Amino acid sequence: MPVYPGDPEVEVSAALTVADSGVNVRRVHLGSQTGTHVDAPYHIDDALPRLDEIPLDRFTGPAVLVDARQYGPAAEIGPEAVPTAVADGAIVVIVTGWSAHWGTDEYLRHPYLGTRAARALVASGARTVAVDAASVDRTTGPAEPFALPAHEILCRAGVVIAENLTGAERLLAARHAGHTIELFLFPLSLAGADGAPIRAIARADPRGTPA
Repeated sequence: MPVYPGDPEVEVSAALTVADSGVNVRRVHLGSQTGTHVDAPYHIDDALPRLDEIPLDRFTGPAVLVDARQYGPAAEIGPEAVPTAVADGAIVVIVTGWSAHWGTDEYLRHPYLGTRAARALVASGARTVAVDAASVDRTTGPAEPFALPAHEILCRAGVVIAENLTGAERLLAARHAGHTIELFLFPLSLAGADGAPIRAIARADPRGTPA
């Protein structure tokens, strides 16, 4: 499974088998930032809230969709793309379409939030921000200085981040059809963690008001 450069590789193997032990049990080794996951603010600073200190309602809510598919490889998403006001409890989803490149080198050349866009999201009242790419920040190469300026802005404002969503374009299609969209991004309950993998689920309701 592809991981962010430098993160632990994923290993899944048999720990117990029916033939030898009477049951099947898998051994799973992975980093907390593997696959579709959420970041707690603690991800970038020991003094910031850890995963188990964040209320569960931060991981579910109506979706506010940002169509950022016009941005090309390694392009900076500016403040003009983000909403000026976000209702309390809503989750902002930046839809780049980049999940189509999952498993290829192109996936790490995703569009990313510039610092002005990150500040605009904080000012809008956003408290949870999700993206269908490897990171809200630009993924740096091995010869470049490591930096997470959008993470710094969002996490220090207490914003929860979700990354590596997939198929988010379908949410745009549902909105266009007049559906409201509710997201569920619940993480594994890991005490003191910087983040955790999630099973991201969206529910589209044709009876509501479009998000």
